[in-house]
Amino acid sequence: MKILWFTWKDRKNPAAGGAEAINEAIAKRLVLAGHEIIIVTSGFIGGQKMEIIDGYKIMRLGNHWTVYWQAYKYYKKELAGWADLVIDEVNTIPFFCKFYVKEKNIILCYQLCRQIWFYQIFFPLNLLGWILEPLYLHLLNDRFVLTESQSTRIDMQKYGFKKDKIAVFNIGLDFTPIDDLNKIKKFSSPTILILGSLRSMKRPLYVIKTYKIASKKIPDLKLIIAGDAGSRYGQKVLRAIKGQNGIVYEGRVNNERKIELMQRCHLICVTSVKEGWGIIVTEANSQGTPAIVYDVDGLRDAVKDDLTGIVCEKNTPRILADNIVKIFGDKDRYNLLRQKAWEDSKTYTHDNSFGQFSNNLKNIINQL
Repeated sequence: MKILWFTWKDRKNPAAGGAEAINEAIAKRLVLAGHEIIIVTSGFIGGQKMEIIDGYKIMRLGNHWTVYWQAYKYYKKELAGWADLVIDEVNTIPFFCKFYVKEKNIILCYQLCRQIWFYQIFFPLNLLGWILEPLYLHLLNDRFVLTESQSTRIDMQKYGFKKDKIAVFNIGLDFTPIDDLNKIKKFSSPTILILGSLRSMKRPLYVIKTYKIASKKIPDLKLIIAGDAGSRYGQKVLRAIKGQNGIVYEGRVNNERKIELMQRCHLICVTSVKEGWGIIVTEANSQGTPAIVYDVDGLRDAVKDDLTGIVCEKNTPRILADNIVKIFGDKDRYNLLRQKAWEDSKTYTHDNSFGQFSNNLKNIINQL
């Protein structure tokens, strides 16, 4: 089968995240299964216009603003009629393939934007996006959809997508869970971790407030922050922690250090506005570290409350701090959460993810 895949970013894009890693792990396995794949995506400084990776072809056009128009023109000129199936990936904005491709087409959506508009986009585009998103979702709600979480499935139903036309597949992790929890040596002081780009929708300032509250009851509590602080919001975070004893900022870290931090810290705290799936949570679980998270889309999927981690009953720094204090005060409960989180993470492999994606895709194609 020939598959044409429209997506906003590819894995080499400097702004790439978990979705792009999952996409290309799946694309690689689709090629191995005998399919032909072309990914049409945005260009970036230093990126090649055309590249073949693991057997699939990537065409980079325009930039993250113009790629939608450029993709339309490129399809009309070069690709019309080529594919057996077109995947329209909705990453904030869809490509609206439904209205111009000749082939069968479906939607891939990791998460809807909604309130993220007001965290990541400047005024007035944030307000415009928030108003327009329900309208363009309504135009597409007759499509079949693939997504990574039940939260996104429920979210899409609010905008008219039919429950029986939305299929869920699990994420896959890029690295292997540790083979023995007992091999991991945690830091001598109780340590919580913030890991990832310091962006407003991730709300790391909430974790910093949490740390200040919790450290009053746990005097030797430490907070490690690892992530790119190049944005305006990132600089705001750095100002907030300047001169704060017990808080260490490591900057952007490589994979080796990322894994080391996930292994040695005791907890990872995630307070995002929403996620498709909290992949950083599952990654940390795989390295022997449970999570305490806010009760939002994606994070409530990644954490099985009171089994693999803790989902806050209210999304406030005070409640998050209370949970941190409680878990550090109950060693048996902490060790049980850690064990269950690690065991659960073993199911999130790229092979399992592809198996579910592929089976769902077959079922959808049979109905198109």
